[in-house]
Amino acid sequence: QRLSESTEFSLKQPRNAVNFVVCQLCALISAFWFRLFLHPSKTSPFIRHVVATLLGLYFALFCFGWYALHFLVQSGLTYGIMILTGVEHMHKYCLLVALTYLSLCQITRVYVFDYAMYSADFTGPMMVITQKITSLAFEIHDGMARKEEHLTAGQKILAIRRMPSLLEYFSYNCNFMGILAGPTCSYNDYIAFIEGDPRRHRDQEADRKSTCKLRQSEPSPNVVATSFFCLLVFLSVCKVFPVERNIDDNFIANTPFYAQVVYLYLSMVTTRPKYYFVWTLADAINNAAGFGFNGYDSDGSPRWDLISNLRILNIEFATSFKVFLDNWNIQTAHWLKRVCYERCPYHPTAATFILSAMWHGAYPGYYLTFLTGIVITLAARAVRHNVRPYFLQSPTHKVVYDVITWAATQIAICYTVVPFVLLSVGPSLKFYRSWYFSLHIGCVLLAVALPVKPRHLRLKEQQKSSLQESSQHHLEGTVSNCSQKEKTT
Repeated sequence: QRLSESTEFSLKQPRNAVNFVVCQLCALISAFWFRLFLHPSKTSPFIRHVVATLLGLYFALFCFGWYALHFLVQSGLTYGIMILTGVEHMHKYCLLVALTYLSLCQITRVYVFDYAMYSADFTGPMMVITQKITSLAFEIHDGMARKEEHLTAGQKILAIRRMPSLLEYFSYNCNFMGILAGPTCSYNDYIAFIEGDPRRHRDQEADRKSTCKLRQSEPSPNVVATSFFCLLVFLSVCKVFPVERNIDDNFIANTPFYAQVVYLYLSMVTTRPKYYFVWTLADAINNAAGFGFNGYDSDGSPRWDLISNLRILNIEFATSFKVFLDNWNIQTAHWLKRVCYERCPYHPTAATFILSAMWHGAYPGYYLTFLTGIVITLAARAVRHNVRPYFLQSPTHKVVYDVITWAATQIAICYTVVPFVLLSVGPSLKFYRSWYFSLHIGCVLLAVALPVKPRHLRLKEQQKSSLQESSQHHLEGTVSNCSQKEKTT
């Protein structure tokens, strides 16, 4: 990603931007070569691991110079922790050490070198490596320290049953396909790709035909054009609607509020294509290497979205805060869910947003964004649970509800992420003051006034309803079989 924290570098450090794009284009070419000439049918996993790792380290050195050594140090420290501490507690220590090391590098870059500059921004790739280290540690803990019956269905698929070798570990963290822009992925998915049997740990017997079909046809995705189209859009419109104008004194004093709302939306929407460019290009690199195949649709079309990081149309037409977040930076959302949300016994929503803020970096604007996100998420959840059922009684009401919630979601997202772009406390608070903290106040009132059942009760109800549905299906099947037997008799 460069990442969601560091893609601003493209405006402020042209040389870094050029280095990044050149390396990603070289990685794209290397990915096609890797797929054609180092195919699993021709090459051993050892060779594929070695080549993927060396290419990744070369690209990292080209982009960041000797700062790239931090990637090896962080990975080496945590691998030592995995070996020395054992599977019972390694996941906790790895999370603490990896996140602390990342935070120290981010603080040093921001406050020691230059607050506003993105030169030598080596912390972007470290954010992805931190995700991989912590995911791996939790998956090893699930596979080697926890009982099978205590794991969720997703944890069973991703659980790791043996300790990775040092080569496998560095290949997973530093391969050329994801070292610069990610996205993160599960260790089992990566190893299955390297060994030439993608989806082996995910497929049921019915899906084996898809895997065989993959070996024969190996369909290739086409997202490069989308990536560079997004880059052109960003370069064309990024300076037309500068975000800083939202806090300009003359603009605030002389612009009607409705026009401020429209401008806020336009200024934030035009910042998104740079993320679309980085993430779709990263997706293209992984897919070109053969990584990312996710089976086939019902109509036989190949899916290459196993590690995709965004769904652009779902983002732009999201009708809820949750839908937007579920389709934006998807792999990071999965990481937060697997590492924090599913495992945190108390206030998982707040804990997840706080972890996300810590992971993103040291700028105060990030913390303002994610603290605001907690309030808006709780309010959106309360509205959805209490208001939405009244609009599902007719198609017309549903359309009205979708239009209203689309507009509300887009404005809420823009309002929330302004500090993320402005970075500093002063400008961010100035923006919120110009809006009289209206969304903060309104969301707090909604979250307090509208009741929502606690998460554990909602999960119990979902489990109960799913059991009832399965029992009903079983009963219907039994009755059908009995009736058929009677007819035969």
